[in-house]
Amino acid sequence: MKNNIGNTLALYPMPTVVIGAKVNGKASWTLVAHVGIVAHDRLLVSLHSAHYINKGIKESGHLSVNIVTEDFLSKADYCGIVSGGKTDKSVVFDSVTGDDGTPMARESPLSMECKVEDVYECNGFENFICSVSRTYADDSVLGTDGKLDYDRLKPVLFEFPTYRYLRTGSIIGHCTDAGRKFKENQS
Repeated sequence: MKNNIGNTLALYPMPTVVIGAKVNGKASWTLVAHVGIVAHDRLLVSLHSAHYINKGIKESGHLSVNIVTEDFLSKADYCGIVSGGKTDKSVVFDSVTGDDGTPMARESPLSMECKVEDVYECNGFENFICSVSRTYADDSVLGTDGKLDYDRLKPVLFEFPTYRYLRTGSIIGHCTDAGRKFKENQS
C-alpha cells in the first residue's frame, strides 16, 4: 500500500552544479541543485530571486553550468553558504572565460556555456531557461569515442529533503533493453 506523504517534490537526487556569471565585472559563483532539462536543446537553472548572481545573469544574458565532482566539493559547497553580495567569490575558482565571456570553473571537468533564452518567475524563484552554446570537457571525462563518459565524470548528486550529497551508482542496464525483454515475455 502506498502512503500519501503530501505534495512532496520527490525527483531527487539531482546533479550538483556551480553556476558562474560576471557580476560588476568579476566572476561570481553559486551552488545550485535545481537544474533540469526542459527540451532536447534547453535546460533550466532555478535560483532564488535574492541571489546576488542573478543580477549578472540577467545583465549579460549568459551563465555557465559547471558539474561538481568530489575533487572540489568543498569549494562548491562554500559557494552555496556565502553570499556574493558580502563575499568576493571570484577568487574561489580558477576562472577560465568561454567564447561568450562567461566565467567557468577550471576545476570542473565539464562546463557548459549557456545563453539565457527566457526567465520564468515562480514563488520567489527566477528560472532561467537556457540554450547550451558550448560544452567544454576535460580529456579525463571523455571515452575513447570522444563522448562524455559519466563513469569517469562521477558527478556529485544532491538530495534535497535531507541535504545530503551522494555518489553515482553502478550501471543496471541499457535504455530499452528491459522494455524489450518485458515485451517479449508478454507475447
